[in-house]
Amino acid sequence: MATTISIENIADYVGQQVTIKGWIYASTRKGKLMFLRLRDGSGMTQGVAFRPEVGDELFETLKRLGQESSLIVTGTVRENNRAPGIPSGYEIGVEAVEVVQNVEEYPITPKEHGVEFLMDQRHLWLRSSKQWAIMRVRTTIKRAIIDFLDEQGFVNID
Repeated sequence: MATTISIENIADYVGQQVTIKGWIYASTRKGKLMFLRLRDGSGMTQGVAFRPEVGDELFETLKRLGQESSLIVTGTVRENNRAPGIPSGYEIGVEAVEVVQNVEEYPITPKEHGVEFLMDQRHLWLRSSKQWAIMRVRTTIKRAIIDFLDEQGFVNID
């Protein structure tokens, strides 16, 4: 039975079967291999699907999935220091995938967009790595301010 984990904790599960619930950030296909950049609310990692192991049906399903499609991926965690684009340094050898929701056409592409367009797509724009990092920094700053004010005896009045 696979353990459901967050990507930020993936290093603790090397050699074990895990389940990650998240989204496809990007995907690349090279022959019988499919590389999925997976993200959840805690980080990013790579899933590797090898056609002979996952079967033709699942491989074809993975080929049709769009950016930001939501998935439940089960597989075995292994170290990967070969690919510098994997922030976690670990990957999942994909064994099973449950598609929660396929996104056929994602409106935000790698090209530059105007602020007005991005604000209209704010719920999606916040998923970008830059916006995600900004939100993490803002959260850390807010937490530090609140902790400081608590230590000084201030009372939060909403």
